[in-house]
Amino acid sequence: MPALPEWILKEARRNKAGLRGSSAAGTSARLSQLSLHTVCDEARCPNKGKCFSEGEATFLILGDICTRGCAFCAVKKDKPLPPDPGEPRRIAALCLEWKLKYAVFTSPTRDDLPDGGAAHFAETNLLIKKLSPGIRTEPLVPDFRGDMSALEAVLASGPDVLGHNLEMVSGLYSGARAGADYGRSLSLLAGAKRFRPDILTKSGIMLGLGEKPEELERAIDDLAGTGCDLLTLGQYLAPSKTHRPVQKYYTEEEFASWGDKARAAGFKAVMSGPLVRSSYRAKALYEEAHASR
Repeated sequence: MPALPEWILKEARRNKAGLRGSSAAGTSARLSQLSLHTVCDEARCPNKGKCFSEGEATFLILGDICTRGCAFCAVKKDKPLPPDPGEPRRIAALCLEWKLKYAVFTSPTRDDLPDGGAAHFAETNLLIKKLSPGIRTEPLVPDFRGDMSALEAVLASGPDVLGHNLEMVSGLYSGARAGADYGRSLSLLAGAKRFRPDILTKSGIMLGLGEKPEELERAIDDLAGTGCDLLTLGQYLAPSKTHRPVQKYYTEEEFASWGDKARAAGFKAVMSGPLVRSSYRAKALYEEAHASR
């Protein structure tokens, strides 16, 4: 595994400093009081300190346990609990309390549920919109095992962006994404455009897992081929020594180059950088794409 670059160490220090501030502590405490999870915590996001210090978080609905075993992810793997029926309203109330203008929420994969959790996504979106008129929402959904009726249920709730991450190039799926399917993810994004062409679609790819340049270029083209509007490209960082190791650390110049290639492929807005994550600065990316329309 390549040596950890200095920029990662510096950013880790900055984030730890952010978590020591009163704003970050208040964000964390309020989430705990309401028994709400965030992907910031569960996925060990490197931007947690910055986002928490600014009162921002990406909500993790449907619990904090995943039914799949991806080799790159820090979310717990076990038998999940039933959905919490009060969770959508608590999230909606917190969005109102924090006066959020843009809300992102995602979930672990819930293959144990008949609809993969789609109804819970839809209810969360509807309640957020009801309590905070004018807010923009971005559900980042799992693949629902290819169930298009589940996807339609989420789209019918009227999100502004429908997100689903491709995560990596196709050749890495068999070793790193147990239970997932590259083609199924592309079909879900294409289906979202077919059902609701007025709703922006978004996806994300991690770099540094061992992909070849031609594989990454193909993945970008495949996503563009679904009509996907927004794309994030970020550096994969192994959550622990037991997770899939990093094969390469990309430079900022390389990220800029891949961002340019994605824009040339037809995406309306692209965010590409070492610490970019799928929900990082989501409002800014949405506004960039909306302006281009």
